Amino acid sequence: MPLLTSPFAELDLLRQPEQANEPLQAFDAADEYLLKYIAEQNLPATCRVLILNDNFGALAISLNRHMVVVSSSDSFLGTLALEKNLVRNGQPFDAVTVIPASTQWQGLFDRVLIRVPKTLALLEEQLIRLQGHLAADAQVIAGAMIKHLPRAAGDLLEKYIGPVQASLAEKKARLLTARAEPRAAAVSPYPSRYRLDEPAIELLNHANVFCREGLDIGTRAFLPHLPRNLGNARVADLGCGNGVLAIASALQNPQAHYTLVDESYMAVQSASENWHAALGEREVDIQAGDGLAAQPAQSLDVVLCNPPFHQQQVVGDFLAWRMFQQAREALVVGGALYIVGNRHLGYHSKLARLFRGVEQVATTPKFVILKARK
Repeated sequence: MPLLTSPFAELDLLRQPEQANEPLQAFDAADEYLLKYIAEQNLPATCRVLILNDNFGALAISLNRHMVVVSSSDSFLGTLALEKNLVRNGQPFDAVTVIPASTQWQGLFDRVLIRVPKTLALLEEQLIRLQGHLAADAQVIAGAMIKHLPRAAGDLLEKYIGPVQASLAEKKARLLTARAEPRAAAVSPYPSRYRLDEPAIELLNHANVFCREGLDIGTRAFLPHLPRNLGNARVADLGCGNGVLAIASALQNPQAHYTLVDESYMAVQSASENWHAALGEREVDIQAGDGLAAQPAQSLDVVLCNPPFHQQQVVGDFLAWRMFQQAREALVVGGALYIVGNRHLGYHSKLARLFRGVEQVATTPKFVILKARK
């Protein structure tokens, strides 16, 4: 893999999760452009820089030895990548202060570097949270590959920060620079909420939660076919999002024990709030993580999963396949993985390579619900 070379450092970076013969590199031209821009400003070592949505640590690790860096994102995998890549490049794993997107940052910042996220609601929430955290003459610089830079990103910077100047394109990347000006205090529209009829619950959704405004159609197809009569089974909701699958299942299975995990901190925050709203103080384990990587082998009876088909802007089934493998390791012999997926993705044949029995539970014109038994 090529090295990231900037005026600050030469770095050897890996993506997370790692895969053999990784076809993609852990940085792009937008990272290079942001670092070049900051280098041209000759900022002092006392400059406080907040970095948002640094995918695999390229920005934070480059700048860390040259100024005061705080990194914040909504990705557990992004945080894991930052820690591993710090060590890979000769720095302590905790050399950069990391703040999950579900937690407010502290103090004033002279510069804010943003990798424009796929979900513009996350960008909006982050810009609103910058209120009161920008020093005098602060700049907010957002970078992205042009194909992933919607016009609305500039509109949001203008609305919440100040006048925006767009750079010339460089290697198909562009920067949007806003100098902070006084703005009327904004009230965040997040979290959003919606109600379900069956089960009769209200779901809260923080800014970066998948299908924030309403139940996604895959989950809607899955809900009527969740397993019943589970007794005191140990159940995991893998990639839990706002927690709806686990909550619906828990309402049907009052003696079962639940673990909810997602790599999004805002999803975990949403799931926790939704669980306690629907189920009170019923015991549960809700955590941000790399899927079931930290789950002990043969410690679960059932896994529920509506697998993702993208990581940031990268589309593919690598994450789903990895989740299926993790589920197999975590399940007891005889345990079962239940999933919903688009029919065209061919999950049946993939699961058949890992599990001894795969059956179709239900089907719709677009989705299939499968049960894979270990």
